[in-house]
Amino acid sequence: MKFSDIPTPAYVCDEGALMRNLCILDEIEVKSNAKVLCALKGFSFSPAMQMVAEALSGATCSGLYEAKYAKECGFRHISTFNPAYKDSDIDEIIALSDDVIFNSLSQLERFGGKVKARGKSVGLRVNPNVSFSPTDAYNPCSAGSRLGVLASELENASGELLRLVDGLHFHALCEQGASELEKVLDVFMRDFDSAIKKIRPKWLNLGGGHHITKKGYDTELLVKILRELGLGYMAQVFIEPGEAVGWEAGYLVASVLDIVENGVKTAIIDASAECHMPDTELMPYRPALRGQVASDAQNAHKYRFGGATCLAGDVVGLRAGQPDYYLACELKVGDRVIFEDQLHYTTVKNTTFNGTPLPAFVLEKNGEFSIAKEFGYEDFKRRS
Repeated sequence: MKFSDIPTPAYVCDEGALMRNLCILDEIEVKSNAKVLCALKGFSFSPAMQMVAEALSGATCSGLYEAKYAKECGFRHISTFNPAYKDSDIDEIIALSDDVIFNSLSQLERFGGKVKARGKSVGLRVNPNVSFSPTDAYNPCSAGSRLGVLASELENASGELLRLVDGLHFHALCEQGASELEKVLDVFMRDFDSAIKKIRPKWLNLGGGHHITKKGYDTELLVKILRELGLGYMAQVFIEPGEAVGWEAGYLVASVLDIVENGVKTAIIDASAECHMPDTELMPYRPALRGQVASDAQNAHKYRFGGATCLAGDVVGLRAGQPDYYLACELKVGDRVIFEDQLHYTTVKNTTFNGTPLPAFVLEKNGEFSIAKEFGYEDFKRRS
């Protein structure tokens, strides 16, 4: 299939680019002796998940459904964390998972013994109370955060309860480098030193937010940190990248349906920022457009891109304060536009708001395209 034959809207995964990311992550594993788990909350593109499962050590899941999905995809190690488990889910989660991580001492007390009795590993999420996340929406260590146990809470925990714990987990980063991880670890090792000595963890999970596959990331420093941490505590170290798995491995392609003008030209497309690019709205940020030029380029044509929903704010880049794009050529109805790097935090969060169709899943390999999955009215109906 040629590019022009792809139905729009569509998420397109470039298998070669994805494999490049997986090779980088595999190299981190080999050099550091740490284990890399794919965070399904950030990257879960079903046509490529067998490839991911074969390349990485496992997956980290946010609850029962992701744990079931990880098992079906063939991930070798399944680590599950949820802010609070339901009684109706916990037995199946234990059966599916290798590690079950609790968010509070009360949940640990309630379910930890059951996990232990089933021969599975018990984890406890802690809050190092320091982070470098660019926005509070993605900062699990912000003031008043519901995520993780504070060092002061662990000081008063009973020895009997702490003896249930096999590993400690924290998550404090968002699209950040190894130097930020190093700073968080300094605080973690200082403030949780007493608890670490009591627990003597068999493993340490450093969460996600590591921008490992982004150009310029200091992989040598990351390897050094992971190796030294594992040797220092004689513990298995885990990291859980999600975005780094799908970073620049695919894009969202849409078709121009109409062009309207009210002081600025807006191309109405069959994709939607609200429905199909939710992370650009929450962060917020403006996705790169393939073929865009500088605003001062000669004969540059200015456009905005609006989704085919009735939401007035469904304009790409609007919430980031950057809705204007510049192109070398004028657009016309029927043209296709490509928004780059739209495989992470998109398919896992998209919606059918306004009855908007979900994008197809397409695989690209050596310039050839194949449709892996399409969605229709029944998918909307089931969610309504």
